[in-house]
Amino acid sequence: MNSARDMRDHGTHVASIAAGSPVKGVSYFGYAPGTARGIAPRARIAVYKFSFEEETVTSDLIAAMDQAVADGVDVLSLSYGYGFDPLYEDSVAIASFGAMMKGVLVSASAGNNGPEMGTLSNGFPWIFTVASGRTDRSFSRTITFGNGLKITGFSLFPVRTTIKDFDLVFNGSLSTCNDPDGLAQVPNKERSITICYSGAQEDLSVSDQMGFISEAKFGGALYVYEDPDVLASNFFPNPGAVISSKDWKKVVDYAKTSAKPKVSISFQETHFAVKPAPVVSAFSSRGPSLSYLRVAKPDIMAPGELILAAWPSNTSAAVIGVNTFLDSDYRLLSGTSMAAPHISGIAAMLKGVHPDWSPSAIRSAMMTTANPLDNTEKPIKTMDYLRTSYAISLSMGAGLVDPNRAVDPGLIYDATPQDYVNLLCSMNFTEKQFKTIARSSAKHNCANPSDDINYPSFIALYIPKGDYAWLDQKFRRTVTNVGPGAAKYKVKVKAPINSTISISPQTLVFEKKHQKQDYTLTIRYRGIEFDQAQSGSITWVEKNGHHTVRSPIVVAPAPDAPNEND
Repeated sequence: MNSARDMRDHGTHVASIAAGSPVKGVSYFGYAPGTARGIAPRARIAVYKFSFEEETVTSDLIAAMDQAVADGVDVLSLSYGYGFDPLYEDSVAIASFGAMMKGVLVSASAGNNGPEMGTLSNGFPWIFTVASGRTDRSFSRTITFGNGLKITGFSLFPVRTTIKDFDLVFNGSLSTCNDPDGLAQVPNKERSITICYSGAQEDLSVSDQMGFISEAKFGGALYVYEDPDVLASNFFPNPGAVISSKDWKKVVDYAKTSAKPKVSISFQETHFAVKPAPVVSAFSSRGPSLSYLRVAKPDIMAPGELILAAWPSNTSAAVIGVNTFLDSDYRLLSGTSMAAPHISGIAAMLKGVHPDWSPSAIRSAMMTTANPLDNTEKPIKTMDYLRTSYAISLSMGAGLVDPNRAVDPGLIYDATPQDYVNLLCSMNFTEKQFKTIARSSAKHNCANPSDDINYPSFIALYIPKGDYAWLDQKFRRTVTNVGPGAAKYKVKVKAPINSTISISPQTLVFEKKHQKQDYTLTIRYRGIEFDQAQSGSITWVEKNGHHTVRSPIVVAPAPDAPNEND
């Protein structure tokens, strides 16, 4: 159909995140109640459709982005990615380079292939790459058992109901919950909650088990999760909850030892101010970018788990049982697709406040003011399978975006279109490859090739040699004073493990607004062959303490990068 009308639902959801108008009294079947609004509700949305039911053609994407630029948009929000094609074969890389050359910022999702390293999409130096984080809102609930035991579970069952004193069933031969015929034979199944555990069946997902429970017309189930992505899913077709493997043992012990085990569960509960938050989403793709290794990616993190946003009327929002479909104007979805439009909306607001800022300046303002700490004032953590650990910049970028601080960042790392051309010139592309990205009709000057783009982050990759690894790498950066007037900044360094960081000069003095100052940063790394990626940072602290300008540093072993042409 030759229409931009959304027939798949994804576009409606992400567009309303970026710039939806405020609507009071909305929810997802009682979950997340309140007022829904986009990040920049006064912004105007122009929609360009390039993906259709039949197929997605790369030339359609380039044509759509080119048309958007020609129409005069300020920001392009792209919740889409192709993977790991070489830059000159990646339509997003090609189209976003053209947008950057015309002064249009492109905000794009990092991908949902985490938590492994090197899984990131849209990792180009001229694009704003967005990771996903879990917010401080949860849909957990208390599950109460007949012996007084209480545990916390997760559920988004979309019906207002209460499970009160249902029979709790644990059958060892049916515990994997993949036998609907066997489950259907359980006495009083309609008022029973069974315990589902996949055990050694790694290919059996919680979603599969929910389907079998629905098919057997069982009362509901408690699902033991081994995959944190389950906590970001909105698929819950039957009553019950997802519980941890730690609590599972207590529940099974009770079910086995009690003559008449009972369980009660309430639904449609929403909790706020959950700690710790944010947490990097397990599904959020990690860097480094195999498309281009010399720039640290992702750039920043935004909310991307179970985000409430608009939903089209031509698509069901939930299902209960096997085939009872429910409609709603709003739905909770998870993905870096939901994180990217948060950044797009903030970029639009920054462009309104600072119409003279380039895409690089806007990106810099958000990155250098992002918060690397959670709501417990500790470093942000990441969820990798069932383990939590402190996040590095290859998973969260500079940290969680802080829109209010980004309006007044103090200093910015700016870059011109020619700087990006110089970067392309340094990549040893053939003339045909170069012109594919820069567009063959353009005339570009390659007199000063440079792979050290003026970026608000640093990445140093080493190649282990024998049992040891070492690295010495120098970076040059230029910062522009966008504060109200004269200012003085002193640097504060947090070096990655096994690294020393040298900065020269260590003090930057600005006599007026818009003045530029240069500095160099040198990383000296001495480690062992099997070291993992490590993060650090430098922060330029204004003398009066008003502005702090932070840039993340990552030192990591170099991955194989078959797509990089050097």
